[in-house]
Amino acid sequence: MDYFANLTWQDYIKDIIDILIVTYIIYHLILLVRGTRAIQLLKGILVLVVIWAVSTWFDLYTLKWLMNQMFTFGVLAIFIIFQPELRRALEQLGRGKLFGRSTADEEEFGKQIGEIIKAINFLSRRKIGALIVFERNTGLNEYTESGIKIQSVISSELLINIFIPNTPLHDGAVIIQGHRIAAAACYLPLSENPFISKELGTRHRAAIGISEVGDGISIVVSEETGQISLAIEGQVVRDINEESLISKLYEELGPNSGQKEKRKPFWKKKEAVK
Repeated sequence: MDYFANLTWQDYIKDIIDILIVTYIIYHLILLVRGTRAIQLLKGILVLVVIWAVSTWFDLYTLKWLMNQMFTFGVLAIFIIFQPELRRALEQLGRGKLFGRSTADEEEFGKQIGEIIKAINFLSRRKIGALIVFERNTGLNEYTESGIKIQSVISSELLINIFIPNTPLHDGAVIIQGHRIAAAACYLPLSENPFISKELGTRHRAAIGISEVGDGISIVVSEETGQISLAIEGQVVRDINEESLISKLYEELGPNSGQKEKRKPFWKKKEAVK
C-alpha cells in the first residue's frame, strides 16, 4: 500500500508504458512460436513451474531439490531446445520483421503468389488434381505430421511435380506455412456438412473440412473439370477466376491483411455451394 501511496501521476504513466511494451513483446513472441513444436515445449515448462510451486508451498524437500537442479541447468537447456525458434527470431529482428512488415517481405509474398498461381494454372489446364492449404493463425502441425515434411521454398516447379499423377506425393494436400512448403501428401479432415453439393469429391470436402476446423485457406484444382476453387471458413467458391483468386489471397494472406477492415464474406458475392 505504501508503494501505491507514494506514486505520482508520472510513475503511473511510466508503469503503464512499461506494461504495454512487455505485453507487446510477449504477444509477438507468442506469434513467433505459434504452430511450432515450441508450443508443446512451453506447456512442458509450465507444468514444471507448477510442480516447483507446489513443492515449495508444501515444503517437499526432495521434490524441491530436484526442481532446483532442473532450473539450474534449465537456461542452457532452453537455448538448446529452442535454437531454431531463437535463430528465426534473431533473423527476423535483423531484417526488421519481428515487429512489422518490410518492403522486402511484400516483394517476397508477391513472388510466392506468382509461383503458386503459375503452378495452379498449369495443373488446371491439364486437369491434374491438386489441394494447397495456407496456414494462418491456427497452427496446422497436426496435419503436416501426417504427410511428408519438405520445408522448401515455394516454387511452381516443385508444386507441379508434387501433384503429377502416380508420384509418391501426389495423393494428399500440400501445406504452406509462412514462406515455405512445409509438407506434402498430408491427410486432412473431411467436411461433414450435409449441404455440400454431391458433385464435390474428397479433395473438395477436405479443403472445406480444414477451413472448418481452423482459419486456413485452401485452393483446389478439380481433376475432372480443371476448375479452380477456393475454400475458406467452411465455404467454397468454384471456378474462381485468376484475378479474383489473386485478390483474395492478397486480402487474406498478404503482409497487410491484418490491417484491413472486415469486409463482406467473399462467398456472398457469388453463389455459394450448397
